[in-house]
Amino acid sequence: MHALSAALAIGCRREERAAPKPVAAAPSASVAAPALVRADVETFFKPLPASFGEPSAAKVKLGRALYFDERLSKNHDLSCNSCHDLARFGVDGARFSSGHRGQLGSRNSPTVLNAGDHVAQFWDGRASDLEEQAKGPILNPVEMAASEPRVEATLRSIPEYVLMFKEAFDAPITFTRAAAAIAAFERTLVTPGRFDNYLRGDETALNDLEKQGLARFIKLGCVTCHNGPAVGGGTFQKLGLQKPWPSDKDLGRFVVTKDPDDRMKFRVPSLRNVDQTAPYFHDGSESRLDEAVRKMGYHQLGLELQADEVSALVAFLHALTGAPVKVDAPTLPKSTAGTPKPDPT
Repeated sequence: MHALSAALAIGCRREERAAPKPVAAAPSASVAAPALVRADVETFFKPLPASFGEPSAAKVKLGRALYFDERLSKNHDLSCNSCHDLARFGVDGARFSSGHRGQLGSRNSPTVLNAGDHVAQFWDGRASDLEEQAKGPILNPVEMAASEPRVEATLRSIPEYVLMFKEAFDAPITFTRAAAAIAAFERTLVTPGRFDNYLRGDETALNDLEKQGLARFIKLGCVTCHNGPAVGGGTFQKLGLQKPWPSDKDLGRFVVTKDPDDRMKFRVPSLRNVDQTAPYFHDGSESRLDEAVRKMGYHQLGLELQADEVSALVAFLHALTGAPVKVDAPTLPKSTAGTPKPDPT
């Protein structure tokens, strides 16, 4: 189930703010490290919560099963976990994910981890929340290619699911409730780590280079877009703000709103676990984190970042990786004679 992707906007700026002047030094020159001010850190960042919301245990249990259940796809060969593999920090590592009959999506699949903190879902924001997002890939003919009646018929044919929906919702099975259960499970997929320990006052949680990178992250203006608990995900920003992006084939949020001001705007991604979620950008065009940083410095800030700046920024980004989510694939309830069969067409 891939949530269609957009640009990794490291260091993007709000459009109303002028970009800082490019550093004139040669690429190999050293740039003096800015001071790290605790008050600035606390202004822009907050530790991750234990969960984004308070879903019931019954909803989370049901959502976990549905997240892994390939029978929600038309051919019973794809699940949410296929493209958002929880054993791989919520991604599949592919430039474009493979869907029904091997069809490829048109954007890179982002991680589902910490997505509960996003202002909207999908890189173009066409889903307002996780509940709405969970429906999209299941119904998308390029992705899981199912239909609401087929999903409901599948789940109603399995007595154990009937009971699980009763426990979770005290109501019968519907496609909307299935999506709500998946969303409840996804809100628990939170990955705190060393950065959260640092935000809570542990100065030893980050090393000197990581702190230097954090200081540069703030000084350069990366925090204009990448802030909050998820270090991003809270706004829509133009990709290629200072220097045009190499390709404008994907117009981003404009496809949804038809507003000319939304051309090339994408939802800013979270940078949590970013060193584990390559390839980067909406088109999956960059596999190296250091090169992604350089490109964002150039296209979003109008800067040719120096080698030591990139090294420090990358070190800080590594510090945003949390503990892997430990979710074992559940034992799913068995199909019955009434369960719709796989359909490869």
